[in-house]
Amino acid sequence: MGETQKLMIAVVGVFVVGFLVVGASKDQTNEEKEAASQIRSLVAMQEMANQKCPKLIQSKTGSQVYFPSKTDTDKETYVTMEWVGEAGDNFKTASCTLHQQLGGVSKLVIDGQVLIDKKF
Repeated sequence: MGETQKLMIAVVGVFVVGFLVVGASKDQTNEEKEAASQIRSLVAMQEMANQKCPKLIQSKTGSQVYFPSKTDTDKETYVTMEWVGEAGDNFKTASCTLHQQLGGVSKLVIDGQVLIDKKF
């Protein structure tokens, strides 16, 4: 299965989970609604990072990336994804941080060089 197909399956999976969460939100307590809202927010933040970070890395390095080798998040405000370059890639490591408050990428580091560093 190609990398593009895997990415498409992952995106479809996110939408299915979202529909299930929305469908199950009927007759929930306030705590359950809050937890479901946090999950939807996390999924939206990770989806945005999955859309923006690979495009930025490709524009800066010329190498296309698909799935991060490591992901870190506080599950509320930011998500950081890291990639390790493979044979033929024009980079060794890349790290991309997306802050929800900024609505976009706040930090991009490729091979130890900081290319984007936005403060909020």
